[in-house]
Amino acid sequence: MSLTPRTVKTYWLEHAWLGTRVEPGVALDVSDDGRIAALRTGAAAPPPGAEVLRGLTLPGLANAHSHAFHRALRGTVQVGSGTFWTWREVMYGVARHLTPETYFDLARAVYAEMALAGITNVGEFHYVHHQADGTPYGDPNAMGEALIEAAAAAGIRITLLDTAYLSSGFGQAPNEHQRRFSDGTADAWAERVSALKPRGHALIGAAVHSVRAVPAGQLGTVAGWAEERQAPLHVHLSEQTAENDACQAAHGCTPTRLLADHGVLGPRTTGVHNTHLTDEDIALLGAAATGTCMCPTTERDLADGIGPAVRLQQAGSPLSLGSDSHAVIDLLEEARAMELDERLRSRTRGHWTANALLTAATADGHAALGLPDAGRLEAGALADFTTVALDSVRTAGPLPRLGAETAVFAASAADVRHTVVGGRHIVRDGAHTLVPDVPSALSTAITAVRT
Repeated sequence: MSLTPRTVKTYWLEHAWLGTRVEPGVALDVSDDGRIAALRTGAAAPPPGAEVLRGLTLPGLANAHSHAFHRALRGTVQVGSGTFWTWREVMYGVARHLTPETYFDLARAVYAEMALAGITNVGEFHYVHHQADGTPYGDPNAMGEALIEAAAAAGIRITLLDTAYLSSGFGQAPNEHQRRFSDGTADAWAERVSALKPRGHALIGAAVHSVRAVPAGQLGTVAGWAEERQAPLHVHLSEQTAENDACQAAHGCTPTRLLADHGVLGPRTTGVHNTHLTDEDIALLGAAATGTCMCPTTERDLADGIGPAVRLQQAGSPLSLGSDSHAVIDLLEEARAMELDERLRSRTRGHWTANALLTAATADGHAALGLPDAGRLEAGALADFTTVALDSVRTAGPLPRLGAETAVFAASAADVRHTVVGGRHIVRDGAHTLVPDVPSALSTAITAVRT
């Protein structure tokens, strides 16, 4: 009996981005294990029985940094002025209303919105663990399980980055809003998260919320847990100058140096934001091959600043992208914003090619989430891909061979026509196949956590 996976479906891609070029007429076979069995260029016409995807097909996009419940803040936190810290108070108000049931509903709708935007994998930076007063649920991982099930219901993959969040700031006890985030100690965090199990669509990773939220002496416990399991490890890093100043006062060093000294940096680690860094910080991150997840739409929404992404990549830090607080959910916009923000700062153009920006949104993003076998259209890779229209009011006109440039610098999430995950059609002709009315699902779920 042969154990070779069978080809169960063939897709014909009118145009396909293959990492360095756009090819017309590509036939892609999917095997019954949800991987790409074969890919053939030069297919001028669809093979008999093939599913036709017109437009530009890309590998599935990876949203490397998400807080699903922040989607409920969209519009609300744009009223008036303020800072990151005043924004945080509004965020706490939404977090207070989350339960396993309301979080499932909200995350399912948010992940469905991501699928509509061509995202096939999300890194969920998850820290709302317990009841509002800090008491664990009967299942201590009820909230994490709700997120894992929500991703399944929306048809996408998830890397649950279960987050250690133990302090309100450099040894201070969690405040009233943060009690539900904390396990008390890193050892207790490790015991709880060890009960979470990966499954077909879900990986379990770890996160240090920030150097202010995990005491220095406990950073090694979180890093050791991830090292033992070869799991992704993410950390908010130098998002705010106030964090840098407080770290300097408490430890006499920058947050990056503190992480380096406690074994947190490394090729499976991703620093999220990495905005306010010293030259030494950049050298430390690059030398350790620690990744950088840029979240430009959130960073500009919160007036955080523009991180030194060019210098980080030159130093050896791979770049990925995330929608973070979900001011918008559009990885094409994140890719575009990384380049355009750098243009504003430097007053020069062309820091990354369109191919490089798409690589950050695909292969390097998936690798940051523990899926190095995703984010490429090639035999053996996961059959996760998305198709962008080349005939919308935003994308019509350019030659198809310029599809990468069109996708990055002209298209938006609204131009996504198809999303396929593991060979399964999740978005077809712009409609979600599992969540029929995503706007209504979002409205209902957001109303439930605002009341």
